[in-house]
Amino acid sequence: MKRKKCIAMLLAGGQGSRLGLLTKVMAKPAVPFGGKYRIIDFPLSNCTNSNIDTVGVLTQYRPLELNSYIGSGQTWDLDLSYGGVYVLPPYATADSSEWYKGTANAIFQNFGFIEQFDPEYVLVLSGDHIYKMDYNKMLQEHIEKGADVTIAVRPVPWEVAPSFGIMNVDGENNIIEFEEKPKQPKSNLASMGVYIFTWEIMKKYLTDDNADPNSKNDFGKNIIPNLLRDNKKLYAYAFTSYWKDVGTIASLWEANMDLLKDPPEFDLTDPRWKIYSRTPVMPPHYIAPGAEVTGSMITEGCTIKGTVKNSVLFAGVKVAEGAVVEDSVIMPGSSIEFGAIVRRAIVAENCVIGKNAYVGEAEGDIALVGHGTALPEGYRVKAGEQVDTEEITRREAAEK
Repeated sequence: MKRKKCIAMLLAGGQGSRLGLLTKVMAKPAVPFGGKYRIIDFPLSNCTNSNIDTVGVLTQYRPLELNSYIGSGQTWDLDLSYGGVYVLPPYATADSSEWYKGTANAIFQNFGFIEQFDPEYVLVLSGDHIYKMDYNKMLQEHIEKGADVTIAVRPVPWEVAPSFGIMNVDGENNIIEFEEKPKQPKSNLASMGVYIFTWEIMKKYLTDDNADPNSKNDFGKNIIPNLLRDNKKLYAYAFTSYWKDVGTIASLWEANMDLLKDPPEFDLTDPRWKIYSRTPVMPPHYIAPGAEVTGSMITEGCTIKGTVKNSVLFAGVKVAEGAVVEDSVIMPGSSIEFGAIVRRAIVAENCVIGKNAYVGEAEGDIALVGHGTALPEGYRVKAGEQVDTEEITRREAAEK
């Protein structure tokens, strides 16, 4: 078969513990975003728009919903006879039956998948970022610079730089030093978790890394430092457009709010770079007489009889008369009943916010209601609190 110039390996197995109750029942890349998408739609759509037609999706933590969502890949035009999208969970062999031990080990365990396409280059992606990038432009720069590895970088505010892997570069954007979450960073060029490897280099370094019993099997902690140690050519690809790591409740909420600004910080309507997703078959949304909706995204299947301000509502959400939703994200199938107030909050899928319940506050950290939770009438969730059915049961038992 014809060899592929470049294939993508999308790391989508993270537990996403910083997202709290949102990832209690699903992997982080499956978390809903932006009214009708899931986080994984963005790297998959980037691949489609960049003409990368072969993608391995490496799953591990709670993969059922993610696997079902990806399906055959038809949504992203990745249902091909040679290429397309493949879900790659950990699997047992005669020698081992280990889970993926780290990002590098996850790729290593799937060398057989990569080798069947005999690529010249391998693109490694993270499944938990919101952005639009033409990977083909990055690949062309990788080739032109004669790089062994190219890493996408983006400037971040200096105060958050210690939370990232930081690249220090020379005047020609060659990477001369890498710092993993440094306390005193020398630059603010953060790794975006997007790498392009020349395949032969990747094969050698991941094989050597797997044989090292002391390795953490991680790109940032092991592979990149080893490449720098051996004076390999590492190049920093500068990216200046919108990019958001939505690995925390606050950052996920902020990214959704970015969509509502005028103009939006991240534009989902650009016909030149479409974001594809699996769309539910539901009727158009309905806004009843007397309802108030301002500055919000309302998706199909919604019924709005109350007040919705500066919020993102996913498919099938119901807001009853007398209910108020402000500065919030309401995920698919949830209902806000009469008199309930939701402010600065994320309400996960298939929840019921009971009559006169109160979730969140006008100021403070983001409140979160977990998947499938039914808040009793008059129940209060304070700013920064997370509740689900188990937590409500525990509280009720403690009060008896």
